[in-house]
Amino acid sequence: MEGYKMYQNLKCEYFPCHKIKNVEIFNCMFCYCPLYLLKEDCGGNFVYLDNGIKDCSNCLKPHGEHSYNLIQSKMETILERAKK
Repeated sequence: MEGYKMYQNLKCEYFPCHKIKNVEIFNCMFCYCPLYLLKEDCGGNFVYLDNGIKDCSNCLKPHGEHSYNLIQSKMETILERAKK
């Protein structure tokens, strides 16, 4: 059983915080995406705003059915960047 890889906060006033077709597979575990730190190589659908801020509003990478495995596969890189 891998229930620890999926979490939904149904009481959250923003749930779901992105427009999706199937709410049942929306994963809230990574409400704040750890991939944000990876800038261009995060693998998500993002844009940079005019002020240089990374806007991830259109990205569902951290909320997908397999988001736990994706993020765990990049944790070593995330931790290395966080040290800098």
